[in-house]
Amino acid sequence: MSTPSDSQRMEKIVSLCKRRGFIFQSSEIYGGLNGLWDYGPLGVELKRNLKNYWWRVTVHERDDVVGMDGSILMNRAVWKASGHEDTFSDPMVDCRSCKARLRADQIINKKGEKQCPVCGGKDLTEPRSFNLMFKTYVGATEDESSVTYLRPETAQAIFVQFKNILDVSRKKLPFGIAQIGKAFRNEINPRNFTFRSREFEQMELEYFCRAEEGMKLLEYWKEERLKFYENIGIARDKLQVLTVPDEERAFYSKGTYDIEYDFPFGRQELEGVAYRTDYDLSQHQKASGKSLEYFDEETKQKFIPHVVEPSAGVDRTVLALICEAYSEDEAPDDKGKMETRIVLRFHPRMAPVKCAVFPLLKNKEQLVAKAKEIVDLLRPHLFVFYDESGAIGRRYRRQDEIGTPFGITVDFETLGEKDATLRDTVTLRERDSMKQERVAIKDLANILISRIS
Repeated sequence: MSTPSDSQRMEKIVSLCKRRGFIFQSSEIYGGLNGLWDYGPLGVELKRNLKNYWWRVTVHERDDVVGMDGSILMNRAVWKASGHEDTFSDPMVDCRSCKARLRADQIINKKGEKQCPVCGGKDLTEPRSFNLMFKTYVGATEDESSVTYLRPETAQAIFVQFKNILDVSRKKLPFGIAQIGKAFRNEINPRNFTFRSREFEQMELEYFCRAEEGMKLLEYWKEERLKFYENIGIARDKLQVLTVPDEERAFYSKGTYDIEYDFPFGRQELEGVAYRTDYDLSQHQKASGKSLEYFDEETKQKFIPHVVEPSAGVDRTVLALICEAYSEDEAPDDKGKMETRIVLRFHPRMAPVKCAVFPLLKNKEQLVAKAKEIVDLLRPHLFVFYDESGAIGRRYRRQDEIGTPFGITVDFETLGEKDATLRDTVTLRERDSMKQERVAIKDLANILISRIS
C-alpha cells in the first residue's frame, strides 16, 4: 500500500535542513555529486544522538549483545562467498526519449504499456543487470589480483568475525553482535533527499540463535524495534509493518518484516527485520575452510547458528525524525501580532541542542555574566547553546526552528532587583507548549536531565 506524497511539505523540510545547518549537498561549490550528502553542525548532533541511543539500548542495556567495528574494505573473497559479487544488482532501464536512467521498478505501467515516469515516453530499453558495488583496488597495481569493493552492507564483517568474537566474549546462544558503520551502493537513481543515497550508515544487529528459536526471535525483534522508534519520537500510527511475501524475500530467509514510515514522499522502508537462517555463516565456512560452528557445552553438539537481523538505516531514520518533527503553528511576535512559527518537535533525547540560554539584554553586564555562569553549569551534562543577539522572542523562534526543547532566560528577577525571593531563579520555557515557569538555578541540571530522558 502506498500513501499520497506531500511535495510542498518535503520542499520546506529540505529548505530548512540547508538553511539551519542540518544537511548540505556534498561538494556543493563544485555542483554537488548526486546521492551524496554532508551533515552540518545540527545534523551531525542529531545523527550522533540517534546512534548513541541505538547503541545504548541495543548493547549497553543488554547482557546478550556485544559490539564491533569492522573495516570498510575487506578481502574480495568475502563478497564472492556472500554472493554479492555475482548477484548484488538491480535491473536498470534507460529512457531513449529523455535519457533518464531508472531502476526497473520505477517504470510506470499505464493500460498495459510501460512508460517513463519522467517524461511519459514509451521508448525504453530492456532491463539489464547493474552491479551496485563500488569497485576499487588495494595496493600499487590495478589488476584482478588487487580488486575489492567498498562494502555494500556492514553485516558481512560480523559474520566473518563471528568465531573470534564468540571466543573472546564467551557468550552463549542466543546472543548478538552489533555494529554501526558506513556502507556504499552505486544506486542507479538516488532520490528523495537522503532517503536513497550512495553513501549511507547502517545500525545492524546479527542475533545468533538455535534453529528452533528463529521464528520466535523474529517476532521479538520486530516488537523491540517498533518500541525503539516510539521512544525516539516517531508516532506508532506513522509506522507500518509489512510482512514481505515469499516471492519477494531472499531465498535464504524464512521470514522478513519491513518497518515502514509515512514520509511526505510516500510510505518507505525504515528497517528490515529478517530471519536469515544459517546461510551466511554456512557460506563463509564453506568458502574459507574455517569452522564457524558453535559448541553447545550442555548437549555436546556442534552446529552453525541461525541468525535474526534487525537492520536500520541511520540516514533514513534521521530523515524520518526531521519529517516527523516538522510542524507549523501560530505564535505572537514581540508586538503581540500572530505569525507562523516553524517548530521541530524532536523528542528531547534526539534534539541536537538540548537547551538555549539567553540573557534578557546583552548590554547588561550582570545578566550576561549570570547567563554564562549557567552555561558553564549545564555544559558538563548536556549540549547548551548561548545566544544574546536580537529580541527575546526572535531568539525563541530561532531555537524552535532547530528543535531545542528548552530555553532559559536570565532576567532582572534573576538578579533580585524586583523581588529578592526570586534571586537566582530563571524563566524556563518549554518549546512545544511555550509555557514558562520559574526555576531555581541550582535545580536546573536535575530538572533538564529528567525531562530529556
